[in-house]
Amino acid sequence: MRISTQSFYEQNVNAMGLQQQKLFRVQQQLATNSKFLSAGDDPVGAARSLGVSQTLSENAQYATSRQRASLSLATEENALNSVTAILQNMKTLTVHAGNGTLSDADRESLATTIQSGLDQLIGVANSDNGNGQYLFAGFKSGSPPFVAAPGGGVQYVGDQGQRLMQIDVARQMSTSDDGRSIFQSVQGGAGYVTSGAASNTGSAVFGPVGITNATAADYGKDFTISFTGGNYTVMTKDTPPVVAASGIYTPDTAISFGGVQLKFSGTPADGDNFDVSTAQNAGTDIFAAIGQLVSALRTPLAGGGAAAQAQLRNALSTANVKVTNAHDNVLTVLSSVGARQNEIDALDTGGAARKLQEESYLSSIEDLDPYSAISEFYQRQSSLQATQMTFARLNSISLFNYL
Repeated sequence: MRISTQSFYEQNVNAMGLQQQKLFRVQQQLATNSKFLSAGDDPVGAARSLGVSQTLSENAQYATSRQRASLSLATEENALNSVTAILQNMKTLTVHAGNGTLSDADRESLATTIQSGLDQLIGVANSDNGNGQYLFAGFKSGSPPFVAAPGGGVQYVGDQGQRLMQIDVARQMSTSDDGRSIFQSVQGGAGYVTSGAASNTGSAVFGPVGITNATAADYGKDFTISFTGGNYTVMTKDTPPVVAASGIYTPDTAISFGGVQLKFSGTPADGDNFDVSTAQNAGTDIFAAIGQLVSALRTPLAGGGAAAQAQLRNALSTANVKVTNAHDNVLTVLSSVGARQNEIDALDTGGAARKLQEESYLSSIEDLDPYSAISEFYQRQSSLQATQMTFARLNSISLFNYL
C-alpha cells in the first residue's frame, strides 16, 4: 500500500498537533493548579466544586454581616456604658441631696448638676453611629428619637422596630435596641414605687416597700393609701376600688396589704394620700423622673416646716427608686448586648472552622497533584520532541541520497 506524500504530511502534522494540545493542556493545569479547565473535563467534580464555592461565598457574606453587627453592637455598648455612668452619678447625687444639713442654695446647686446630667443623658439617647443613623430610634433612624414635648419633658418619636441582620444560615440578630425599651421601661421584677401626693400637708414619710407574700390575691395590683382622723385606708385601683386594708395609724408600724408592707414615720394630715404602684404603672420614663427630682430640689424648704421636709424626703425616695429601676433596666439591656456579641464571636469561630473544612474539600476536588502533572508535562514534551524529530528525519529521506 502506497502512502502519498500529502497523506504522510497530514498524518504527521495531526500527530504533532495532538501532542502539542496535550502538552498545552498540562501547561494550563500547572498554571491554574486545577485538575480541570472546563466543566467538560470532569462534570461531577465541576458540579461539586461549584457547590462548595457557593457555600464559601455565603459563609464569607455571613462573616461580613457578623462584622457589621459586631460594630453596631459595640457602638451601642459604648453609649449604654455612658448611660449607666450618668445614672450611677444621679443615684449618688440623689442620696447626697437627702443630707439634712444642706441649704436651699446647696440643693439648687445639686439641681443644676442633675439637670446637666439629664441634658447629657438625652444627648446620649440621641447619639448616632457616625453615619447619621440614630442608635435608639428603631426603624425611624433618620431623625432623633427623643424630642422636647409640647407640655415640657421629653417625648419618644421613634418606634420599636428591630433592625435584624442575617449573621448565619439560620440566625437573625437584632443589632440595635429601641429607645423606649431602654429609657422608658423597667424590668418585670422591679417591684413597687411609692410616691406622695403634691397636695399632702402632713409630715408623714414613707419607707421602702417590703414583700411579705408574693402569692397574695392582691399582689401585683396598684394601691392608694389615704389618712383621715388618725386612721388609714388602703384601696386598690380596681374599677370599682376595693378596700385592701384599714386601721389606726401608728408611726413606724408596718401597714400590710396585698402581700406587701410599708412603714410611715411622722404624722400625716387628714386627706394626705400616697400612691403605691408597680414600677410599670408608676411612670417608667427616666427623663420625667429626673425632671421631677430637679423640681423637688429647687423647691425652697425655708418656712415650709415639717411638711416641706417630708415632701422633699418622699420625692427623693421616689426618685431614687425610679433611677435605680432605670439603671437596672439599662444594665439588663447592656447584658443582652454583651450576650449577642458573645454569640457573634462563637459564630465567627464556627464559621472559620467551616471555612477551613470547605476549603480543604474544595482543594481535594480542584487542586492538581503537582508531581504527577510535572511528570506528565515532561512525558508529553519528550513525546512531542520525538514526534518532531521522527518527522524531520523521515522528511529528509530521498533515494538520491543512496545513488
